[in-house]
Amino acid sequence: MIPTACILSGRANRPGHGVAQGCMSMSLSPSTKELDGTGLIERDPWLRPYAEALRQRYARYRAAVDRLTSAFGSLEAASRGHEYFGLNRGTHQGRPGVWYREWAPGAKGVFLTGDFNGWNRQSHSLARDEFGVWSIFLPDDQSTARLVHGSRIKVHVHTATDAKDRIPAYIRRLTNEPHSADWAGQYWNPAAPYAWRNVPPQIHSPRIYEAHVGMATEQERIGTYQEFTRNVLPRVAAAGYNVVQLMAIQEHPYYASFGYHVSNFFAPSSRFGTPEDLKELIDNAHGLGLLVLLDIVHSHSVKNVNEGLNRFDGTDHQYFHAGPRGEHPAWDSLLFDYGKTEVLRFLLSNLRYWLEEFRFDGLRFDGVTSMMYLHHGFKTFSSYDDYLIHDIDTDAVAYLQLANQVAHEVNPRAITIAEDVSGMVGLARPLDEGGIGFDYRLAMGIPDYWIKLLKEYRDEQWNMGEICHTLTNRRPAEKHIAYGESHDQALVGDKTIAFRLMDAEMYWLMSKAVGSNLIIERGMSLHKMIRLITFALGGEGYLNFMGNEFGHPEWIDFPREGNGFSYKYARRQWSLCDDPLLRYRDLATFDRELQALDERFGLLAASDTEILHTDEGCKLIACRRGPLVFVFNFHPTDSHPHYRIGVPGPSDYKIILNTDDFWFGGHGIVATGQIYPCQYQPAHGRNQSIQIYLPTRTAQVLAKV
Repeated sequence: MIPTACILSGRANRPGHGVAQGCMSMSLSPSTKELDGTGLIERDPWLRPYAEALRQRYARYRAAVDRLTSAFGSLEAASRGHEYFGLNRGTHQGRPGVWYREWAPGAKGVFLTGDFNGWNRQSHSLARDEFGVWSIFLPDDQSTARLVHGSRIKVHVHTATDAKDRIPAYIRRLTNEPHSADWAGQYWNPAAPYAWRNVPPQIHSPRIYEAHVGMATEQERIGTYQEFTRNVLPRVAAAGYNVVQLMAIQEHPYYASFGYHVSNFFAPSSRFGTPEDLKELIDNAHGLGLLVLLDIVHSHSVKNVNEGLNRFDGTDHQYFHAGPRGEHPAWDSLLFDYGKTEVLRFLLSNLRYWLEEFRFDGLRFDGVTSMMYLHHGFKTFSSYDDYLIHDIDTDAVAYLQLANQVAHEVNPRAITIAEDVSGMVGLARPLDEGGIGFDYRLAMGIPDYWIKLLKEYRDEQWNMGEICHTLTNRRPAEKHIAYGESHDQALVGDKTIAFRLMDAEMYWLMSKAVGSNLIIERGMSLHKMIRLITFALGGEGYLNFMGNEFGHPEWIDFPREGNGFSYKYARRQWSLCDDPLLRYRDLATFDRELQALDERFGLLAASDTEILHTDEGCKLIACRRGPLVFVFNFHPTDSHPHYRIGVPGPSDYKIILNTDDFWFGGHGIVATGQIYPCQYQPAHGRNQSIQIYLPTRTAQVLAKV
């Protein structure tokens, strides 16, 4: 990034901005004399023919910064739109009260209505300025029209074709009447702000527990923020994770959308509780040593007119692209026009709001692939042309760069993660190199690969070299979040790894009182091995969807017309994991020890990853990550009692984790803490080796003695 010019005086030429508070400070790479967006070439020489495309990408980002700085005085001011629009305390002519402002350039008239005026849709008319911003001030001393905390409100918008009640775009709280589909905004202004108690922890590598508050209870109903705080957060901390990623927080009218059809971007979902309940959840998470990420949806918006932004001012091009370009062909939703200044202001302010008001520690950006390409990712990527030249939504890419800049200026330790399946160049590299600025990208090819392997190949057909290649094939110097499965693989229509492995047998054969069963034995073994090798090789962070760590036996299906609006599959059966007589508990115990590997050895942050040896005939993989050696025997029938493996250092090696231990549901064939003596006999390019006993479908983690 390059220093932005300071604007220290003068009146801003956009509404809602005061004098800028100093310069934005942006660091420069010490080895780079002039920044033009081509720094990525130093890490990837194959990008050299695309130097001009990289310069143009960087120039568009800088132009967007300059445009917002010119309009609002600084990028910081541009990202404080929520302090101007919507309902905010303020004064007018010396009188305290509440300002309400709304950007609706196509509207013909705007009226505020609600409890405060008996739902009169004519009495409180807003005035329009030259920028299409409508405003009204409600003084506290006007007893007949006074907003109080909890007041229900809407805005009545007259357009060229009709007049409708709408929800204010920047509303921070919604409510709906029981047994009613009608939503209303609420003026949310508690008497005292939430008193934060805990400081966020500092972590080295994210071990993410992806969670949904509503389905986190065992009962067939919607769970709450308070229940999640009380019942789930302690589980997450005890399981060894250090980050919670919350889904479906932004308000969405249709529960079965899993939170991805957002209607009200500044409102935490009221079906789970109050904004203060969410703050208490985050505060308690910090007290337990957990960071909290928000799964944020800026890639699209719900089509709903009554609850959402669609045709707010009567046009189809206020927040979104007009016509067919504004509609997502697969998601039945609307696409933002990231080239518009007020759309950027809305979205950047939304980022700042969640990070500052609720103290989220980072953001996982949903649908980034869909944003960056005009084809939304529905094509095969075959060359760098597809990332830098053809069908790029250049405004969306610039927005993502702005979003990362704002997020890291609000909180320099904020974690930003991109959900991108395309492999976009420089997605998780710094802005000053010409990257897009994310800290991590999801390693989305890994779960797809495991699904393909489990669906299409017999165990004896698994290719060890291909497994290693898939897990390590990622853009250099870009951090990845590895995972074997997430919520995507758990949704109805797909299957979790556990369910693919064990299917219906999970319903009656997971009891330890039941004798040995080949399907359950195989499933338990491979479930642990897949997670272990993904953790060891797949990335610089790790992710798990709640319940998958203990092999939750059922899919996710939210209540909808097609299932009789049932909550049976929109919950988590924690009791399965808690029961010592069930094998689910053994899987959870193993997963806890898996997380502890990173805590003890800094595994995910270790850069020295190496494939030591693969053996296709024996179905064996030996690899190194940091100070540890991992050995896997994927063979479905053969054990290897004296297999020689070349090891990195002249030392004896001790088993510190064995998937076959009794407490992980295994058979304990190899003694716990077994030490393999170092032998000065060359193997696999090393001067020293060990001989190891690997029973079929087991893996061992070894540390130097």
